[in-house]
Amino acid sequence: MSIAPSASQPSTPVSADSLRVQTGVVIGRQRLADYAELCRPRIAVMTMVAVAVGFTLASPITFDGAKLVVAMLGVVQLVAASSILNQCLERRTDVRMTRTQSRPIASGRISVSEASAAAALLTVVGFCLLWNIVNPAAAIATLATLVAYALAYTLLKTRTSLCTTIGAIPGAMPPVIGWLAAGRGLGVEALALFAIFFVWQFPHFLAIGWIHRRDYQHAGLRMLPSFTDNGFLTGLIAVIYAAAFVPVSAFPAYIGMSGDLYLVSAMVFSVAYLVYSIRFLMRRSEVRARSLLYNSLICLPLLLIALVLDFLRLTAIG
Repeated sequence: MSIAPSASQPSTPVSADSLRVQTGVVIGRQRLADYAELCRPRIAVMTMVAVAVGFTLASPITFDGAKLVVAMLGVVQLVAASSILNQCLERRTDVRMTRTQSRPIASGRISVSEASAAAALLTVVGFCLLWNIVNPAAAIATLATLVAYALAYTLLKTRTSLCTTIGAIPGAMPPVIGWLAAGRGLGVEALALFAIFFVWQFPHFLAIGWIHRRDYQHAGLRMLPSFTDNGFLTGLIAVIYAAAFVPVSAFPAYIGMSGDLYLVSAMVFSVAYLVYSIRFLMRRSEVRARSLLYNSLICLPLLLIALVLDFLRLTAIG
């Protein structure tokens, strides 16, 4: 009678060297994930898209794709640096908020000194790329955007609700930087792009602020105009800016950057944005705040697509 081998025979022992390698791989992956989180990839992607839009609109005759790629790489490095510096400065308030307490610096997985060194390296490399390969105007504008976001906006968040207005300035700069990167000077066209991004941000950020209002209040961040009126002033300001966004979104058509196709699109998207803002004002619930937030995330990309397509159409006709 033969005896079959047991299915539960002990497996081959793992060597110490193999275990160290596996542990190192796991730690390395976690490190990469932490740095990716520090750099906020979604913001980086949105920034690159905005830079590309500004660059494209500033290139009616010749389009230098290689310069655009370098411009996006340079800008995104400084944007990542500003995100890292922001989290270095906000580590104490991040610990006090549920939505941010697990961030790499707040949780202690990455030290402030290490993160600061990474931000400095990204700033130097990105600035040098922009200065030497793109142009000094784009480099200076991007560095100024970093300073405005990482210092002015961040430091004002615990002091005044005007921090949202200050923060909207660097938030509106990427398409302008793209415009400058193409070699064009500041003018009414760059102002139109800045205005669209600047005004669009307010209902967007106020919706986020309302959704996370308890976290912000607990951390002492003054992200809303008031924490004591059940959101009425927050909703009212969102509606005011959404109403202003209707004519502002049409600005490119008024100055000849686009035609009727964009104008009709801008009216549809901006009026929808206003309607969602009014709905939030009428009932300041988290559901309606999220609806406004989702609409904002749909409105701007569609608006930019319509603007670029209509610009290309007019360029082809011309």
